Amino acid sequence: MKSFMDEDFLLSNDTAKLLYHKYAKNMPIIDYHCHINPREIAEDRRFENITQLWLGGDHYKWRLMRANGVPEAYITGNASDKDKFLKWADTLSKSIGNPIYHWSHLELQRYFAYYGCLNNQTAEEVWELCNAKLSDPSMSARNIIKMSNVTHLCTTDDPIDTLQWHEAIKNDPSFDVEVMPTWRPDKAMNLEKEDYLTYISKLSEVSGISIDSYEALIDALNKRMLHFKENGCRISDHGLDYIFYVPASEETVRDIFKKRLTGQELTKHEILQFKTAFLLEMGKAYTKLGWAMQLHYSCKRNNNTKAFINLGPDTGFDCIDNSSTAASLADLLDALNSRDSLPKTIVYSLNPHDNAYIDSVIGCFQDDSCICKIQHGSAWWFNDHKTGMIDHMTTLANMGLLSGFVGMLTDSRSFISYTRHEYFRRILCNLIGTWVENGEYPADYAALAQLVENISYYNALNYFGFERKN
Repeated sequence: MKSFMDEDFLLSNDTAKLLYHKYAKNMPIIDYHCHINPREIAEDRRFENITQLWLGGDHYKWRLMRANGVPEAYITGNASDKDKFLKWADTLSKSIGNPIYHWSHLELQRYFAYYGCLNNQTAEEVWELCNAKLSDPSMSARNIIKMSNVTHLCTTDDPIDTLQWHEAIKNDPSFDVEVMPTWRPDKAMNLEKEDYLTYISKLSEVSGISIDSYEALIDALNKRMLHFKENGCRISDHGLDYIFYVPASEETVRDIFKKRLTGQELTKHEILQFKTAFLLEMGKAYTKLGWAMQLHYSCKRNNNTKAFINLGPDTGFDCIDNSSTAASLADLLDALNSRDSLPKTIVYSLNPHDNAYIDSVIGCFQDDSCICKIQHGSAWWFNDHKTGMIDHMTTLANMGLLSGFVGMLTDSRSFISYTRHEYFRRILCNLIGTWVENGEYPADYAALAQLVENISYYNALNYFGFERKN
């Protein structure tokens, strides 16, 4: 029997162990998609206790606690931080097979030097140990990022954001991790939302452009993109319910936007026509700027109406959807490509059944502008577990070029989620090591080392055009 989460955790053969310990383990981290608040980096936030660091905003953990019958008071409510932690410890001990069990214990090992198991019996000990550690200045937000060997970090930001905290970080010579904004224009695209006109008013204000037409909307967004570029932005991101392609004439799109400005009702078809035109316009802008575009989709959000009313979005009530099709993705990419407006694009579906069609579609749009211009993004959200990562990378390898993959991200609001990169790298090395041990790839360790290091770090560095750190 193997020891629990020892140094060879998830590494089942000698090649995997060599690849991980010698090549992958110490590679720096590029976290090119996360939801960390840049203000907390700028102000170098300190955490009073492990609950604030671990459970605040973590809807992954919240879902597990609800499944374990924990009352909401101990999840998002007004129970004490310690009582919330104790409820989480009880839940975690019952979470066999869930990646959060592994992530949590990797975090305890790497950041708190705790190598036991968190459960009801050890909860008090872990609470005291972690809180004592967090009282040390070395556990501030910036120091955690540094000790995690992160060189580049991309937050997720709205076009109306002033980016004041990014400017503060950039102008502080004491912190050399590159923290960059990511352009997330969902609120400018989702004209069916009730608060859309309020948002457009705010966008008008920050851009200095009166948005009274579709052309003015695009002008305002282009102006804001320049502000993002000045603050280091290299990546955009779109959160879509599903992939669509419903083309319309320029005149039709202008009329649809005018109808929305005047409070008229829109049909579902008109909404999709507008959103298609919006994505095509954004793709053109990204191509000019040299930005990469991320498309996250196949998520049905806020399914529990009562919970949404009480708690709001991003609180653990989203699920996988199955509405997207290969045809829609292919048509959207083709429309961009036909206009010479297809930027580097990373495609993420929350539905694991989409793996094969994504890999077949992206292969239609690769070119010599860079290695793997169109990427199949890493196993995301409900799929970033061992099985999901293996399935994703196996399908990508079977149908495309795994060696060009830009690798892992945290997609997290937590400062200690960087162990997800370790988790990914161990799974990557074991997958490749197994192929080598089975005689499916030669034991060419120079080639294997380069492959592992590239997927762990260098592919992302080159793909996004980040500056290499010494």
